[in-house]
Amino acid sequence: MFRGVDALMKNGMWTSVPRNESNNLVGCKWLFRIKRNPDGSIARYKARLVAKGYTQLSGLDYKETFAPVVKPQTIKVVLTIALARGWSLHQMDVNNAFLQGNLSETVYMQQPPGFVHAEFPTHVCKLKKAIYGLKQAPRAWHDSLKSFVVAYGFKTSLTDPSLFIYDKENVQAYLLVYVDDLLLTGSTS
Repeated sequence: MFRGVDALMKNGMWTSVPRNESNNLVGCKWLFRIKRNPDGSIARYKARLVAKGYTQLSGLDYKETFAPVVKPQTIKVVLTIALARGWSLHQMDVNNAFLQGNLSETVYMQQPPGFVHAEFPTHVCKLKKAIYGLKQAPRAWHDSLKSFVVAYGFKTSLTDPSLFIYDKENVQAYLLVYVDDLLLTGSTS
């Protein structure tokens, strides 16, 4: 848990601010999980801080929640193109994807249980980035990823917002996005 909170703080997920009673305060909790090895033995213990999204208020803590995922037809078409052209496929999983999303709304969250600041116990966390459990976290992640790949020259497909196409200087590439799973194929490795 200490590594988790330390990572959240170092990544600038929030700033500690005095509580304003007029702001909605989103709760949070810890989720615990045991990761196991193939033989069933314990590999490690995992703790994740999640917001209690059900305590968010529509129109205040979030506006838009929809996040697109690649359409099955798009996957089939891109795989057919890759196969026909002899392109290799590269599958990627983005670690902590939802923590990469920037928030457009102002969201206040209680301090993580067990990690209340000793000097400022009544302060709250003013979130700068999305955190697991927020209703808008998937959308914030998709918007951040889209901004990133567009900055590198990809264009968003007109027919599928989770297909990104690169077509410049005799290089073609297709990037498919399904939440935090990415599939990349193209004319060069």
